[in-house]
Amino acid sequence: MPDSAPSTERTVVHLVRHGEVDNPTKVLYGRLADFHLSELGHRMAGLAAEHLADRDVTHLVSSPLERAQETMQPLADAVGLPVTLDERVIEAGNDFEGRTVGSDPKQLLHPRFWVKLRNPLRPSWGEPYAHIAARMSAAIDDARDAARGHEAVIVSHQLPVWTARRHYEGKRLWHDPRKRECALASVTSLTFVGDDVVSLSYAEPAASLLPQASKVAGA
Repeated sequence: MPDSAPSTERTVVHLVRHGEVDNPTKVLYGRLADFHLSELGHRMAGLAAEHLADRDVTHLVSSPLERAQETMQPLADAVGLPVTLDERVIEAGNDFEGRTVGSDPKQLLHPRFWVKLRNPLRPSWGEPYAHIAARMSAAIDDARDAARGHEAVIVSHQLPVWTARRHYEGKRLWHDPRKRECALASVTSLTFVGDDVVSLSYAEPAASLLPQASKVAGA
């Protein structure tokens, strides 16, 4: 008979936020195409790769957006693995995409935007937090299964990574965006025993470069 005992294999899934994006006009770029890493962002990606290259990484996943793929590339080159593109780890949907509300928030005072701001707990201006958590956790589960007994890396975006973290920590999903612990090129690591998360850790491999980064309007 097959062994029905629960698995005790240890698997780690690392959630990496991409590096700095070249965005001089401070557009909230969201899911828009053709937003690439800046020169500083490429250096951040290199430091994230150095942080993870000596780990037991056997599976790589990236958001399909250019900035995520470019952040993954140094690690993919270092470990010699293909990268799976997964729409489930893409940036959150946002109705203000393409605008400069991040750098000029006074725009939100216009009455045409008020309906989008009526419910910050959902949020009413974009993809619901619960939906982000569901798609991220599904992608994380698949990455865990693909790397069972080893480690996987997913390159995603600030809000999806932070929402996934709060989901696994059992915290409410709505939050103050100013208090997110998810810096550029940061690594949020989920350790599983079998299918259960047993610990979570956070690292900033590019911490030395963060003071040089400009404030980006999309993550």
